[in-house]
Amino acid sequence: MRGKTQRVNLSAVSEFVFVGLSDAPEICLLLFVLFLLIYLATVAGNITLLAAISTDSHLHSPMYFFLGNLSLLDLLCTNITVPRMLVALLLEHKEISFSGCLFQHFSLIAVVGTEIFLLAVMAYDRYVAVCHPLRYPSIVSTKLCAQLALGTWATGLLNSLLHTSLVFTLSFCGPNKIQQYYCDMPPMLALSCSSTHSRELVILVVAGVLGSSACVVTLVSYLCILLEILARKSPGMWHKAFSTCGSHLSVVCLFYGTTICTYVRPSFTYSPHWDRVVSMLYGMLTPLLNPIIYSLRNKEVKCALKRAINMKICNIKEDVNDLFFSSKNSIQL
Repeated sequence: MRGKTQRVNLSAVSEFVFVGLSDAPEICLLLFVLFLLIYLATVAGNITLLAAISTDSHLHSPMYFFLGNLSLLDLLCTNITVPRMLVALLLEHKEISFSGCLFQHFSLIAVVGTEIFLLAVMAYDRYVAVCHPLRYPSIVSTKLCAQLALGTWATGLLNSLLHTSLVFTLSFCGPNKIQQYYCDMPPMLALSCSSTHSRELVILVVAGVLGSSACVVTLVSYLCILLEILARKSPGMWHKAFSTCGSHLSVVCLFYGTTICTYVRPSFTYSPHWDRVVSMLYGMLTPLLNPIIYSLRNKEVKCALKRAINMKICNIKEDVNDLFFSSKNSIQL
């Protein structure tokens, strides 16, 4: 932890400036095109997955209910950070007000925290599905799904409220340049001109307790799944478990790895260049890859998407036929 001496008689910061992106026009244009394509693909992928889950009756199950929540969180995460970054790249408008930075920070931490707890809930859901398949409908009921989803969102919001209040009640009296493309916790702590020692300790303890609790639930769930597979000694059980849990386990490893590297560490280890790389992973690539992982490795999702595409094609053909016959009839008249 690093201590800071209190500065006095300095004006408070009213806005911040993002300096985490390149100043070279040609590089900015290239980054803008690249990030815009990633952003559009992320939005399209998650909206498609949400639409498939909500409209296809075959996907109206607890697993896909939680997956829909995950897609919604990925959409929110992308829209919290990327549009502002695209504006900064294209229009060179890199300023953000103090209140705007506070709102962005609160929203991002809420989404990240909620996703950590949601992944733990999804791991428990997979444990029940593999280890107690006959009792699965009675254990993971609709009521329990709603309670678990509400609990993850509420815990994420409360966690973010605590973290944001600890960070933004610090003194910011200059400089005001954020070494990042959005308002994140490590660069904000680095900019404060007051002592952050005690608050960093609280943040680390809270993040460690909540994060480790979610991580323990996930690890224990998968350990029980592994023990169940070994106990049954059935070759088909390995395939069933892998097809059921493989997608979720891939997402868990990707998400936990990047968030732990970013948040669960003291601020004296803060590195602007390393943090920008890591934040790109969980802020842009993870929301992009999640729907791809679940779509490519999940037979039910692929079938639902095929049914939706076929239905759309049939509707287009019907509309074309109706238009053709109505035009033909009007010509005859």
